[in-house]
Amino acid sequence: MFLNAAMSAALDRIAERAADARRAFTPGALPLHDDVATASAASDFTLDPLVVSAPARAYFITRNERSEVSYTRDGAFSLSDGRLLDQRGNEVCGFRTASDVPSALHADPVDAALGRIGDPRIEPDGSLVYSRLTIDPRTGATDAQRIVVGRIALALFPPGSKIDSSDAIEASAPRDVPPHVGTAKDGTFGAIAPMQRDRSRIDIERSLTRLKDAYLAFDALRAAETAKAHLGKTAVDLVK
Repeated sequence: MFLNAAMSAALDRIAERAADARRAFTPGALPLHDDVATASAASDFTLDPLVVSAPARAYFITRNERSEVSYTRDGAFSLSDGRLLDQRGNEVCGFRTASDVPSALHADPVDAALGRIGDPRIEPDGSLVYSRLTIDPRTGATDAQRIVVGRIALALFPPGSKIDSSDAIEASAPRDVPPHVGTAKDGTFGAIAPMQRDRSRIDIERSLTRLKDAYLAFDALRAAETAKAHLGKTAVDLVK
């Protein structure tokens, strides 16, 4: 059967609804359709001190190797060569001083090269902290100095803003709608939750219901097109 524009659009709707349903269990996933969004945030406990959950309505800011900025709710971070990265290897942005603009957070490169980064963790105010391990050459005593790399940057969009996300994980800012950028516990943002990972923001039951509706709509459209084709053939046969 030839697919006209209406049927192609119906298939696209099925694909979008199926994508939401598939990501219902992906940590930090954002729905493509607001009608399947969960009513409230939920997270799961983890023993990893570099995994965190963002405050309500806030996003972490990341930057890829092409310096393209994205926003995400998934705070499953890790350290690689002293750099704080997200699950996709993008750099996590933050403030090294109060007057900084957001930039990639990374530990002292000397500490990273010498393996002196101990007990890395993220605190409720978004501080990326580690213990610098040193050994006194005279006594052999080990000392740990608390080092604050910087504070993770958070972004907040105006209420009603529709962020664009092709994969429901990384999002881009709406056109001409710059986010408010700050840090946890700064008066605008609440605290970051350490050792908590955001669950998906997609309601699985509603997602499956919408997916079923999309299939029913496609079946109805296909039946109508089939009936229309049969009527056209009957009319041609009568003329003959």
